[in-house]
Amino acid sequence: MTTSLDTEHLNSSATVDLFKRYVIGNYNRYPVNLVRGEGSLVWDSEGNRYLDFFPGWGCNLIGHCPPQVVRAVQEQVATLIHVPNTWHMDVQGQWAQMLSERSFGGQAFFCNSGAEANEAAIKLARLHAKGGRYKIITFTGGFHGRTLGALTATAQPKYHEGLGPLVAGFQYAPFGDLEAAKKLIDDETCAIMVEPIQGEGGVRIPPAGFLQGLRKLCDENGLLLIFDEVQTGCGRTGHWFAYQHFGVEPDVMTLAKALCGGIAGGAMLTKPQIAPSLRPGMHAATFGGNPIAARAGIATLEAIEQDGLLDNAKDLGDLFRRRFMALKDQCDVVREVRVAGVMIGIELAVEGAGVVKECLARKLLVNCTNATVIRLLPAMNLSQEQAEEGCEILADVIRKLPRA
Repeated sequence: MTTSLDTEHLNSSATVDLFKRYVIGNYNRYPVNLVRGEGSLVWDSEGNRYLDFFPGWGCNLIGHCPPQVVRAVQEQVATLIHVPNTWHMDVQGQWAQMLSERSFGGQAFFCNSGAEANEAAIKLARLHAKGGRYKIITFTGGFHGRTLGALTATAQPKYHEGLGPLVAGFQYAPFGDLEAAKKLIDDETCAIMVEPIQGEGGVRIPPAGFLQGLRKLCDENGLLLIFDEVQTGCGRTGHWFAYQHFGVEPDVMTLAKALCGGIAGGAMLTKPQIAPSLRPGMHAATFGGNPIAARAGIATLEAIEQDGLLDNAKDLGDLFRRRFMALKDQCDVVREVRVAGVMIGIELAVEGAGVVKECLARKLLVNCTNATVIRLLPAMNLSQEQAEEGCEILADVIRKLPRA
């Protein structure tokens, strides 16, 4: 038997064969074995270099192997790897303080992923509600995770196939339709849950007044307003959190993906007057807030501030908007360009899978979501030169698409 400790990296073909034999095929994987990353670049086992405009599925917001996070993790694993949450850990408390001070002054529950954070928010909403209220309104095109509760909150039927019966109590309104959401509220409703900018749904930015209207509905009906910022959080949009663009403060916010600079970590933040409803024994996460994740989370926040990456995300957003709006003017296959910092959606008049494949052949990594939207979630510290390089490749690929 061989392991990674006593052999060189396998080539891509051998790695694909290994996966076919031993790994469940529940992902559509590209036939490439990635072995090293630095910043916005990754290399495969054959030595090919790729420019990554979708690093870590959005988790590597400050690039691959950010030095501050690497150092913090290396120091922590030599000191304390894991203790249960029946003990106090100063690094977890400091991490919670940093998140609270950069958001709405809330208290944190730590977990390991976005789905877990959303499950915690769902439980909190039901526990906090009075009179047995349990229904939660969510929105079409949203995505909240793969666990059964978070999946039911996800108002996309394609993810529900074969998994029924789903969790009771979720009702769906069209994203952006305030009146439809209002009509769903009844005496059993306890919360409204929404992504302030939809990610999986195609980088969809809400219409003016929508989030403000949801806040008003919640205030008038005694509901919690939950913002799923798993994809938008930690500076991706140019503010620490997307809700800060809209001047609307949630009661509950969920985070993951970029939270720990590539290390697994998730969090739910809620206002101090709501937090006691998640009382001891009602929820837990064994590895949640462990010392490694906490140190990585602290280092990520510090790196974003020390390197001025919030402003850099705004500058990059301006670059991407300029480049792709120019492409839209030249190319009728581009229907719409949506940009919020380093969160970019290019909606095409045709399916985008071929664009992803051709970009891969040209050593640029991008994503297609919602069938026709090319989604980019580049690192906040992407250089201007790398941004221009990737934009030129992607624009050239899109220009060569057949007319709609």
